[in-house]
Amino acid sequence: MDFLQALNWRYATKRMNGEAVPQEKVDRIVEAARLSASSMGLQPYSIIVVENPELREKIKSVAFNQPQITESSHLLIFAAWTEINESHIQDYIDNIIETRGVPAETLNDFKNTMLRVTDRAQDVNHQWAARQAYIAFGTAIAAAAVEKVDATPMEGFNSDELDALLGLKEKGLKSVTLLPLGYRNEEADFLANAAKVRRASDKLVISLN
Repeated sequence: MDFLQALNWRYATKRMNGEAVPQEKVDRIVEAARLSASSMGLQPYSIIVVENPELREKIKSVAFNQPQITESSHLLIFAAWTEINESHIQDYIDNIIETRGVPAETLNDFKNTMLRVTDRAQDVNHQWAARQAYIAFGTAIAAAAVEKVDATPMEGFNSDELDALLGLKEKGLKSVTLLPLGYRNEEADFLANAAKVRRASDKLVISLN
């Protein structure tokens, strides 16, 4: 199945059958999200992987009892940083130095450019971080389709209650979106065999020549 076939195959699965997704598939999906594009490469978010059934049952109660939370095999939670500070920037610069083996002084201009981000309002930076998390989120959805693993993009949950449940505020994080991973229940899901509905290319794409 090529990439476009995989995207045509996937849909926001409404019911899952509880079958476990092999760990190697979950690992590849998470790794795809880790390798995703991110502005300046900062990746101002965390990806929380929840397999524990009891914890997912608690999460379900703050996600309007959507069944995919507990019918899935794994739940990915994308949580954005609530602030961006000099320590975050320095950690990233240190990572570049270690990974690429470059002298620290060669990154001074880049570091100073990044430090300008810390001058912005905290809420502005959190919203920017959330948008970066969504890029990784989209990559994870596409990667799941390639693995032929069903996924359900979810914004329908109480972020404050989920953050309290998982202690995310203390970690400097705020949950922004959820992605249950599993396998579709074709008998229970009314959309399982429905044709994919998307706007036609000539309605969606604007070409400026």
